[in-house]
Parts: sequence; structure tokens; C-alpha cells
Amino acid sequence: MKLREFIVSDAIVPELKATDRDGVIRELVTNLSAAGALPEDAVDEVVAALVKREQNGSTGFGKGVAVPHTKHPKVKKMSGTIGRSVSGIDFAALDHQPVYSVVLLLSPENQPQQHLQAMNIIFSNLQKDMFRRFLRQTGTREAIVDLLDEADQGK
Repeated sequence: MKLREFIVSDAIVPELKATDRDGVIRELVTNLSAAGALPEDAVDEVVAALVKREQNGSTGFGKGVAVPHTKHPKVKKMSGTIGRSVSGIDFAALDHQPVYSVVLLLSPENQPQQHLQAMNIIFSNLQKDMFRRFLRQTGTREAIVDLLDEADQGK
């Protein structure tokens, strides 16, 4: 599985407008809906599920990155997006540092194996210092897509 198989290019936000965790989650889910990856009437429910997940334990795992994710009945096809914050967001990250890169993943409830595969690919790339650094510095949607392509090619 590759990042580009589930990251929806049209939903990538190179400069998030939201400045708090819940706002960022809503902005990214709304962009996935606008790109056709999620029904518009599912946005509020999916946002609520993601926020609830964050309240149970932050997906901000440190190093400036958060990976909010959920499996939801209204999600018909696994999809994800990336948001970038220039100023950083308080995600209650494990290292107590701001989050600059958010990778959001939505999966259907009946595809736990694909969800785990996608999470594994996301985390294996986010463990790489160069990938995190480029993601944080990349200012356009096109440049983020290029970075994903390079990551998928193992560069």
C-alpha cells in the first residue's frame, strides 16, 4: 500500500486556517468532503468521532506530528489528507510540543486490516526525519504531493 492510494490530493491543506485541534480536525474533514471522499452529511459525525478519539488519548505522538484517525460507518472508502500549520497547534502531544503536520485518516468500519496497513505506512514515513522536515517546510499542495510520491518510491 502507498500513501497516494488513500491520501486525497485535492483535500490537502498546505496552510491550515484553524488554530486549535478541533478546528483543524473539522477543516481537514470538511476538505475531504469537498473533494468527494466523504458525504457532506457525515462531516459532523466524523468530526465528533475524531474529537472523541483525541479526548481519550492524543494522536499527537511528538516530533511536531499528529495522526487523528477513526473508523466510521459513514466512511465508504478509506481516505486521508494532510494539513500543515505554520505556527503550530496544541494537540496535547506526548512531548508537549506544538504540532505542525497533521495526517488525518478515515476508514470504513469493516476494513480494520486496511486501516492498520495505512497507519503503518503513515507512521513509517513520519518516523523519518527528512520526511517530517520536508512536510513541515513544504508550502504548496503540489509540493506535498511530490513529497508523497517520493516517499512511495522509497526515496
